Amino acid sequence: MNKALDVIIVGTGAAGLFCALNLPEEMNILLVTKEAAEKSDSFLAQGGICVLQDASDYRGFLEDTMKAGRYKNNQALVNLMIRQSPEVIRDLIAYGVEFEQENGRFKFTREGAHSTARILFHKDTTGKEITGKLLAGVRSRPNITLLEHTTMIDLVRSRNRCKGIVTCNRDHQVVAYHARIIVLATGGVGGLFDNSTNYSHITGDAIAIALNHQISLQDLNCVQFHPTAFYREGKERRFLISESVRGEGAVLYNAKMERFVDELLPRDRLTEVILKQMEKDQRPFVWLSMKEIGREEIESHFPNIRRYCFEAGYDVMEECIPVVPAQHYHMGGIRVNSVGETSLEGIYAIGEASCNGVHGANRLASNSLLDALVFAKRCAGQIAKGSKVQAILEDRKMLGLQIDFSQLQREYKKIILEAMERMDGYEPFYSGYAE
Repeated sequence: MNKALDVIIVGTGAAGLFCALNLPEEMNILLVTKEAAEKSDSFLAQGGICVLQDASDYRGFLEDTMKAGRYKNNQALVNLMIRQSPEVIRDLIAYGVEFEQENGRFKFTREGAHSTARILFHKDTTGKEITGKLLAGVRSRPNITLLEHTTMIDLVRSRNRCKGIVTCNRDHQVVAYHARIIVLATGGVGGLFDNSTNYSHITGDAIAIALNHQISLQDLNCVQFHPTAFYREGKERRFLISESVRGEGAVLYNAKMERFVDELLPRDRLTEVILKQMEKDQRPFVWLSMKEIGREEIESHFPNIRRYCFEAGYDVMEECIPVVPAQHYHMGGIRVNSVGETSLEGIYAIGEASCNGVHGANRLASNSLLDALVFAKRCAGQIAKGSKVQAILEDRKMLGLQIDFSQLQREYKKIILEAMERMDGYEPFYSGYAE
């Protein structure tokens, strides 16, 4: 790095990338990510992204979001998110994102807890389509530098203001990068759990660091489990069987091959019923049948899911597949306002690492990408208001300093889990933290 930085963004999921693309091109931006840029949970999103089609669906969209969140949502920000959804979709299309169409019109799908079909999608790889196009846009910008395989391990702080981050790369070199503005977009906490649909390296690092610096947090104990992840023995990332599968007609069976639940219940309620059924059946999974969807729809809408299951030994056209609830999303995080500002000057947070209350106690399906994009753009707009930034880069390499990453991760985990236990209110259905 040989140039002064204006903004450092930590994380290359949809939120971090969209924020970078919405900042003025005159600003020098550094994007830092723990693994390869493509290895964000945003790339894994299958179902789609919610959008307000017309004014007639506003009340339904609002009510579905509030009801799923147990009415603990910040209603003003839910309203803002819904109202700005068409603008975000237009932005994505401008970046080359393609959504499914039928007869020249967008095709919408429905998921659990939605009263109508309002979700745009790209087959069953919507996250890859959106985030991949955003990443291509970032890589085309000469003012944005992408630094992969680099872990943020601390903040550079002067009194009550953050002035940069401390990082460690694969060669164990510790480097401090300085900028006037830091945006935390590091994702959730899935790597802390035995069963999770998240990448294992997504471990809530920004939350642990925020705790160490007394940055305000919110709702850390609000953890969402996805009801249907593909069950395999062993501790590996669980492959998600999209909510859209049940929205299009798939059904759940117990060990006796009997239906036992309304498959379109909100995620937390459906997870609870499935866990009770697993206990009753004395099995580590229940069965999901996609045959009711029909061959043509499976081939066109869910080719990736079909391919994964087939490689795992199951033909979804002919037989049921085993599914189990798995940790999926963290509603809690670093407390922020409507433009991503935190309690420490110079620090912003967006995406799953943040908490503005829009999801309440339980996120409505396919609102995660919408939340990430709407508030990432608002964050960029707020930062741009002070774009006359005089940032000075100090590249301090402390050669020879070795970091024990396993010990660091254990410390982060301990900090986060202890904070979760101290939180009052909504109790999630934990399946166990990873050892």
